[in-house]
Amino acid sequence: TYVPHHLRHGEHLEPAYLAINPQGLVPALVLDNGRLLTQSLAIIEYLDEIEPEPPLLPKDALGRARVRMLAQMIACDIHPVNNLRVLTSLRTLFGAGDEDVVNWFRHWVNEGFQSLEKILASSPETGAFCHGDTPGMADICLAAQVTNNARFGVDMAPYPVIARINAACMALPAFQQAAPQNQIDAE
Repeated sequence: TYVPHHLRHGEHLEPAYLAINPQGLVPALVLDNGRLLTQSLAIIEYLDEIEPEPPLLPKDALGRARVRMLAQMIACDIHPVNNLRVLTSLRTLFGAGDEDVVNWFRHWVNEGFQSLEKILASSPETGAFCHGDTPGMADICLAAQVTNNARFGVDMAPYPVIARINAACMALPAFQQAAPQNQIDAE
């Protein structure tokens, strides 16, 4: 069962949620046996292992490593410095105003996307999606980041391969259904 926790309203910091996930971060997946998994990439890999069709990682070791590399570039290098917790800290600890926060967000996305675009554009493994012609773990990360970018007006023109892959993702029903604006807690 999907249970929303509105980040901008601080619901992830309420005692009821902290009892589930002491990190106070999302996502958190509570399994039927009560076990907890957190961290997007760990959850994605777990789901891929228990529901292997369609696969989110390629069958070959090098392909899996490449997809993990791309996913980690987004989830570990780009996203952490522009998530809500960091943006809030910029405001509260350093007095950053709205324009400063937007500039911070855009700077770090552009730093990461410049590298990601070069890798995707130069790799023969890149197809309609980050790795081949079926979506996978890296595409999930990419679509989520591009969605966040839109909130901050990130110019996607310098990133035609990323934009093309994101468009291919967003043309699929699964990505459309997962989009933030289609969730029950959307504003």
